[in-house]
Amino acid sequence: MAEKRLLAYLSGSIEFAPEYGKGWRRELKPWLERTLGHRVYDPAEDEKKNLSDDEVANFRAWKTADPERFRQTVRKIIDWDMNFIERQADYVICFWDGPSAGTTAELTAAYRRGIPVYLVTEEAASEISGWMLGCVEQVFGSFDELKAFLSGKYRSERREA
Repeated sequence: MAEKRLLAYLSGSIEFAPEYGKGWRRELKPWLERTLGHRVYDPAEDEKKNLSDDEVANFRAWKTADPERFRQTVRKIIDWDMNFIERQADYVICFWDGPSAGTTAELTAAYRRGIPVYLVTEEAASEISGWMLGCVEQVFGSFDELKAFLSGKYRSERREA
């Protein structure tokens, strides 16, 4: 019987982040795949999700031009991402570099389902919402700290299986 490959969901700001949050994800995803053998879902790269081609091409412009159509499209994105976390993710990695409503919702959904959340941030705990901190398993000051932790945790779990 084939061993189930764990799936990591990469959470963090997209809308107001540099490069729509793709930079840090592009660096971390190959490491998770190669080093740990995990699958990775990157919501910043999956712009299509469950959207039509018209929605993908235009929804950001609709934010001001057609607020109702924008709202309907964003609700499709919300449903897609929340369902993905709740039904498929084994753990969530979050990069926190500033307030993000979607990120807060994703971490809350994971917490409510008992899905571990690992938070990477350079911000002091005093600058992060208590709600957010309540949703996470562990906080790391850098991606190197996170990688060291995940290497130990998931390599030892592989040996025990």
